[in-house]
Amino acid sequence: MLMLSLAVLILLSAFFSSSETGMMSLNRYRLKHLSKEGNKSAKRASRLLERPDRLLGTILVGNNIVNILAASIATIVAVRIWGDAGIAIATIGLTVVILIFGEITPKTLAALRPELIAFRVGIILELLQRLFYPIVWVCNAVSNGLLKLIGVNPADADEGQLSTEELRTVVREAGLGITRSRQNMLLGILDLEKMTVNDIMVPRNEAMGIDLEDPLSTILNQLRTCHHTRLPVYQGDINNITGIVHMRSIARLLSRGTLTKESLILACKEPYFIPESTPLHTQLFNFQKNKRRIAFVVDEYGDVIGLVTLEDILEEIVGEFTTDLMPSQDVHPQDDGTFVIDGSAALRDVNRQLQWKLPADGPKTLNGLITEQLESIPETSVCLAIGPYRIEILQTKDNMVKSARVWNRALDQVMAAKSLKLP
Repeated sequence: MLMLSLAVLILLSAFFSSSETGMMSLNRYRLKHLSKEGNKSAKRASRLLERPDRLLGTILVGNNIVNILAASIATIVAVRIWGDAGIAIATIGLTVVILIFGEITPKTLAALRPELIAFRVGIILELLQRLFYPIVWVCNAVSNGLLKLIGVNPADADEGQLSTEELRTVVREAGLGITRSRQNMLLGILDLEKMTVNDIMVPRNEAMGIDLEDPLSTILNQLRTCHHTRLPVYQGDINNITGIVHMRSIARLLSRGTLTKESLILACKEPYFIPESTPLHTQLFNFQKNKRRIAFVVDEYGDVIGLVTLEDILEEIVGEFTTDLMPSQDVHPQDDGTFVIDGSAALRDVNRQLQWKLPADGPKTLNGLITEQLESIPETSVCLAIGPYRIEILQTKDNMVKSARVWNRALDQVMAAKSLKLP
């Protein structure tokens, strides 16, 4: 009878040990999701976890009672069999048995399958919580009082809120739960907070627009061959912006050949200006709020330094649109494995296209990166190294790098290995 009681107590010890680990190992966000879907076991577990001090108090009170009873019974049985030596035998034997069957094995199972354990023991823990309430209340009162003495307030428990970086890690570690494309989209949304419009804008020297000082024939030809739906209209210089024209607004006049500069000006919409330091997530909201799709980026002196569109921001989330009619021609692969890159190429576009990691937290173009590293206007044939990348300047013009040959240092090792194999 005593041996049967001892076996039952060891099983109860395993129950309390697995319950503790299972409840504490539950994924709180999955638990909230299951609770919202109406899962009764998840709701019960959520109620228990609302007061972890009471939950732990109930489990530990039960576990200690069980283990003390088991130790007492084991000692009685051992003394009857081995006499006084039975005390030592019972201590060693019961310690090994409880460690294996009452602690390590059930806790490992609960850690690997927390929902399997926690959802099944929830109803029993609720009953035990009511049964042990007086004892648990006293123990918790003393424990919480001791915590307050050392400056810890149990009421200020962490609610498990995630920071942006922690959420980014959760998305990356989601595994098969989220497809790679969706992971990239979620990470793209989070990255909007770290980027400004200056990071993705089209520089003013690359922005396409209508110059009202050009002959009408030139303007008409430009409008007929343009792939964009919206174009800036300016007078001589992009700083003298008249407005934004939508091709739909002038399509009828353009098809009839009756478009004039005056009608073009009348069709323009008022330009929309934004500072270069505007975060992308803020600008996305501003585009929606102001019902705009294109904005001119200005510096601290009010000069236009580029433009940004709604599509540019969306591409940071979903990636390049496959309907882009004007693919980038800034990167030119060479037969030897190197790349000839235009100096005006945006570093972000180069990194994205070649899967590189050129530093883009300072200058935004390859020309800016080179001149910052050299601290001077470089001459042709100058070479430099930036991290694992090698850069050879091919052409300079108008105080800027027009083109450069760029390759990864790993290419040098490949070429060296090939040369060693030559007879």
